[in-house]
Amino acid sequence: MRKFDYDRICDFGNLYRAYLASRRSKRGTREVIQFEMNVGPNLCQLQEELRNQTYRLSGYYHFTIHDPKVREIYALHYRDRILQHSLCDNVLAPYFENHLIYDNAACRTGKGTLFAINRLNGFMHDHFRQHGTDGYFLKCDIRKFFDSIDHQILQQRLAAIVDDPRTLQLLFHIIDSYKVSPGKGIPMGNQTSQWFALFYLDPLDRLVKEKLRIKYYTRYMDDCILVHHSKEALHQALSQMRELVESLGLSFNEKTQVFPIVHVVEYLGWRFYLTETGAVVRRLKKHSKIRWKHRLRKLKALYASGDVEVSKILESVQSFHNHMSYGNTWKLYHGVMDNYVLTRETRNPRVPPS
Repeated sequence: MRKFDYDRICDFGNLYRAYLASRRSKRGTREVIQFEMNVGPNLCQLQEELRNQTYRLSGYYHFTIHDPKVREIYALHYRDRILQHSLCDNVLAPYFENHLIYDNAACRTGKGTLFAINRLNGFMHDHFRQHGTDGYFLKCDIRKFFDSIDHQILQQRLAAIVDDPRTLQLLFHIIDSYKVSPGKGIPMGNQTSQWFALFYLDPLDRLVKEKLRIKYYTRYMDDCILVHHSKEALHQALSQMRELVESLGLSFNEKTQVFPIVHVVEYLGWRFYLTETGAVVRRLKKHSKIRWKHRLRKLKALYASGDVEVSKILESVQSFHNHMSYGNTWKLYHGVMDNYVLTRETRNPRVPPS
């Protein structure tokens, strides 16, 4: 049985489940409504194109987000999102979930940002029990990671593991459908891009865990942290890591450095402190505070003008509460929410003509 079975992508039941997954939270959009008006024929046409290997992506929507830095997002059309759901859910995810290291945390079932920050929290506790406050962080960050991924290198690495020519051809088509510069870059908005990015840096994970034997290591996409008692060992690790990263056509940015464990380390929007007693304190980064406060103020203004329902605000407040629960944020949370009062604007009634 093939590891990358193309027929699983084309299976109508899998395409239908991919369609259901793709429409979540998007059923009110024009593109989804138009597709659903003829969902059966549309899925059959998509299936036929896949079986005949005539399927081609329809292009990308482009928009900009501030997260907090500016990011250019290229999102797929709806039918292409259905295809990528089927491809990822039935072929890519089952394979990569069993082949990536445990501490490769991004975009995987049962993992994510909370998993990653809890792992770092645990690493710092374990290190303190063995070495106290004598130790160091190596924090690494890739410069323009998604924009710098080399198509040829990615395709060569996929060709070494994908055992179905049809699946490989589809993957190559998706990779070549987008570029920032000739032969470089994958779009951040693609579901496949998440798996490509996780896989692309897998050699770095293997170097750290299997060759360098660094026990305390966590990676979330292009952001990784190592904890070790020896400053020299981390500098040697950085040298080998830099050599490997450059062989992949990438480079570390200026945030990459070795520094004492008693200093603050920033990871996934949080600032970690190790106290002299071994307690690990997590504080929200300044830009994350500003982003949340701005979002809640905006929703409050929209509610006052009658442009948003209270249910939408409650969703954001619950999300804010959940995010704050990740760290030591009691004072911050109550400072924001204790004074968060929703009011409607008073409108002057229209005076009927005499």
